[in-house]
Amino acid sequence: MKLNRSKLKEKFYETIKAVFPILAIVLLLCFTIAPIPPSILMAFLIGAVLLIVGMLLFNVGVELSMTPMGERVGTIMTRSKKLWVIVLISFIMGFIITISEPDLQVLAQQVPSVPNLVLILAVAAGVGVFLVAALLRMLFGIPLSHLLVFFYLIVFGLTFLVPKDFLAIAFDSGGVTTGPMTVPFIMAFGIGIASIRSDRHASDDSFGLVSLCSIGPILAVLILGMIYNPQQTEQVSEAIPMVDNTVELWELFAEGFPEYIREMAVSLLPIVVFFGIFQLISRDINKKALIKIGIGLVYTYVGLVLFLTGVNVGFMPAGKYLGQTIAGLSYAWIIIPIGMVIGYFIVLAEPAVFVLTRQVEEMTSGAISAKAMSLSLSIGVSISVGLAMVRVLTGISILWLLVPGYAIALILTFFVPKIFTAIAFDSGGVASGPMTATFLLPFAMGACEALGGNIITDAFGIVAMVAMTPLITIQIMGMVFKLKESSRRKGVSRQKGQVSLEVFGDMEIIEL
Repeated sequence: MKLNRSKLKEKFYETIKAVFPILAIVLLLCFTIAPIPPSILMAFLIGAVLLIVGMLLFNVGVELSMTPMGERVGTIMTRSKKLWVIVLISFIMGFIITISEPDLQVLAQQVPSVPNLVLILAVAAGVGVFLVAALLRMLFGIPLSHLLVFFYLIVFGLTFLVPKDFLAIAFDSGGVTTGPMTVPFIMAFGIGIASIRSDRHASDDSFGLVSLCSIGPILAVLILGMIYNPQQTEQVSEAIPMVDNTVELWELFAEGFPEYIREMAVSLLPIVVFFGIFQLISRDINKKALIKIGIGLVYTYVGLVLFLTGVNVGFMPAGKYLGQTIAGLSYAWIIIPIGMVIGYFIVLAEPAVFVLTRQVEEMTSGAISAKAMSLSLSIGVSISVGLAMVRVLTGISILWLLVPGYAIALILTFFVPKIFTAIAFDSGGVASGPMTATFLLPFAMGACEALGGNIITDAFGIVAMVAMTPLITIQIMGMVFKLKESSRRKGVSRQKGQVSLEVFGDMEIIEL
């Protein structure tokens, strides 16, 4: 199968456009107020090259494999018209895809008081249950805003029963479990289910699966916090690796590649097995389509290996060192505007953001452009990183930001078009991906260390902040869209009225 050369070129430019600003900002900081050792800078630059190539292959692979796989599963499953089959398959799919998410392993290590396997199984079950809830919402036409209000009231109710030092990690869990492996498949799955429906709200309801699936892990971790009652645990921060020569620099990446080759194989295998079994049962096998999906899976796999190696080996040390250096300045407050600028651009380098913005543009026939979506996400993440840096400097509780933030987001759900609510809450999970976990979180941890703060309570929570603000900014975009549409309709009806009066006046003159 030959790839469209112009499409590949377009994706390459999109990738460069997404990665270049963050590269330029880091280099500017390195050569001005935040000098870093040459070894860390070289690792960062090599990581950036791997990130660009990885993102390019991932985006091509998702289009060829994950999207058609998800759509096919959603379409065939809904056609069965057996509710118990739909519920069972949805739960199994949510469960195995979550277990395959590499970020979940990282989350498990952050909660030493809860056994790793218990936490992983609880979070996976949470996603499975909420994927079923999201599917039933689509099938029965239940308003998304009603479910969001109901479940977030339960979430914030549970926060009063859980140790305060545990809250940031619990809310972070909602973002880390909806990563580059799960988002493309789940979003395409929603589009496949919506394609069966013929009513006018079908396209609106095709979004919203990721938003509900993000609640499952938060609830699961909060409930585990009540059972195990974890006490404050100071995170032991990993040392930043230093190298003396190019051979040692290569060894850093050589150690990283086998780890992520294995990790991505384990992550992708359950999805491939699930799809393979599903296809054998449904007997809806098209040889040409399967070959295309197979090629796409190879691209996806190689792309994610390169991407994760680049950001984990190259970006993580640079992010932490920059955070330490900037927070150590006599004017440490400057970390707030710097964090906002980094947040504005870094979200565009998230692999799943490409998938979301493109699918939104396609499903709305261009009414919501990818450019408008990207701008709204960038503004939202910029604000969230700024607020996270305020937390690092002041040590205020994350609830002082999350409670009013989610209250505003949930109130807006009753005033904006349904599709904007679904897209906004999906965007929260999508925006908080690997780039947040491997650059922004180490950046906050480094700053927290330099200021002598508590990493668990002050640095963690940045993922939750990044997941929250897009809910508000994209719904505000929906409000603007609604007002413009209302104004346009009034203008058209007024114009029609003027034409009618003119015609009526002419007729009256003719009669006289």
